[in-house]
Amino acid sequence: MTIAALEALSFGLARTVRAARAAGHRLALLTGDRAIYRHELDQLPPDALDVVDVDTHDLDASRAALRALPDLAGLINSTDGWSVPAADLAAELGLPGPEPSAVRRLRDKLAVRRLLHERGLGPAAMPVDAGTTAEEVRASVGLPAVLKDSAGTSSRNVWLARDPAELASALGAAGEAALRGRLLAEPYLTGPLYSAETVSFEGHTRLLGVFSRQLSPQPLVREESASFPVALPAPEAAALERWVAALLPAAGHLSGFAHVEFVLTAKGPELVEINRRVGGALVGEALCRALGVNIYDALIDTTLGRRPALLEGPEPTGPASAFVLVYPDRTGVLTGWAGLEGLAAHPGSPEWYPTMAPGDRVAHLTDQRGCSGILLAEGPTAELALHRALSAAGAITPLLEG
Repeated sequence: MTIAALEALSFGLARTVRAARAAGHRLALLTGDRAIYRHELDQLPPDALDVVDVDTHDLDASRAALRALPDLAGLINSTDGWSVPAADLAAELGLPGPEPSAVRRLRDKLAVRRLLHERGLGPAAMPVDAGTTAEEVRASVGLPAVLKDSAGTSSRNVWLARDPAELASALGAAGEAALRGRLLAEPYLTGPLYSAETVSFEGHTRLLGVFSRQLSPQPLVREESASFPVALPAPEAAALERWVAALLPAAGHLSGFAHVEFVLTAKGPELVEINRRVGGALVGEALCRALGVNIYDALIDTTLGRRPALLEGPEPTGPASAFVLVYPDRTGVLTGWAGLEGLAAHPGSPEWYPTMAPGDRVAHLTDQRGCSGILLAEGPTAELALHRALSAAGAITPLLEG
């Protein structure tokens, strides 16, 4: 039978193909832009999956493409931007999948924040519209504050306001931005950023582990690097697992992967946001290496409405991993990279995962759209893996013209 994906994350497609094959099914990818999966498709034989070229922003076109697939058994829902249409189409076609109303709520960061705040599971937030004043934002959420798109991804349309001048500037910039959802304001959380990676089935959740996440210096919030697994003290790890296990069902997430970003404040973990998917960039790859399994088997299982074996184990015994996002220092047309030829000399078996190709234009430097590639390295601990990844990535220079 066929399992379809309405778009996918940039990395993990090859492992998803193998997981579908292991379950006895064939994967079909519906996409409006094959270039997103350039690296992943290069790892696979040409006939490993069916790639269906369709405007995935067009619901009718996506529906027709799905109906044309032979023996469709499931529709993978693994992205932010297509999570709502994928849930709607799965329900319409009688396929297993999450409740569309729950997906809509999880896609709305303001709705999730308000719901969890009512249940004592996070700070308050407020909607910001054209008539909202800086004084109202300060009175409601205080300073420093974060303004962001309620349906945003990849750190796009996020503004940190540390003082009244930055708040005024952020309100002005947000008023001119093209948002996918609505603007919200929430308190800025002080402390290091992490993400909890989980898998759930029918309300039972397992914490697979915790990633550290490093951001660029303020006031930008661009992601720079991550490492896994973070070695939390046993009492803190147990408390975090209880917190996440309470958080997800309260927000309406009962089955599948979740990527829960949080700040470990002086008072404990505070939620940043919930994404109902595997973490982006190379989070899935790092999980596979540490756990010694193909975690995308669980993606296939939950897509088909089956309890995943990953819910019970294994525990991490493989190598720790870290990855660094490599950004150009200016805009222009990418012509290549200097330093890739010397990667083999670095410890940690570094690997290069390009997110751009020569000829691509670099137009954004303040969020993940400007990332030209990702450097992944391994180590016996997350700390050592991160040091190795930073060292190897520091030797790579994106080359631009124009």
